Amino acid sequence: MPEGGPFAPGAIVIVTLSSPREKFWGMILRLASEGLSLSGTELASFEDLAVMVRDGEPFTPAVVFFPMHRIERVELDLPDGSLPSLSQRFLAKTGLEPAASLIPLTMKEGASNRSRGSGEERA
Repeated sequence: MPEGGPFAPGAIVIVTLSSPREKFWGMILRLASEGLSLSGTELASFEDLAVMVRDGEPFTPAVVFFPMHRIERVELDLPDGSLPSLSQRFLAKTGLEPAASLIPLTMKEGASNRSRGSGEERA
């Protein structure tokens, strides 16, 4: 199990929210007493997202924060018997690992800038 338990940053989850009632699928960025930061999409948009990614259309995951009072439930995105998880469905439709696709652009850019800047001298 990853450090921090099953709901550590990087875990793929389904979040059920109240007021208004919504569901989100995505990757945990941070879970704290204040709430949950997530990179993902509304569950109602999941199929459209998978088709967009499969067709090579540009996609930027939503980076959202949900205060704890709105969170009803957080569950790991796992298969249920013979039913595949959403992550497995995403991989089957797109050929891409969900975790790699759900990394926020700002995190990708930060990693890219750090790797580019590591060999450069600074004035």
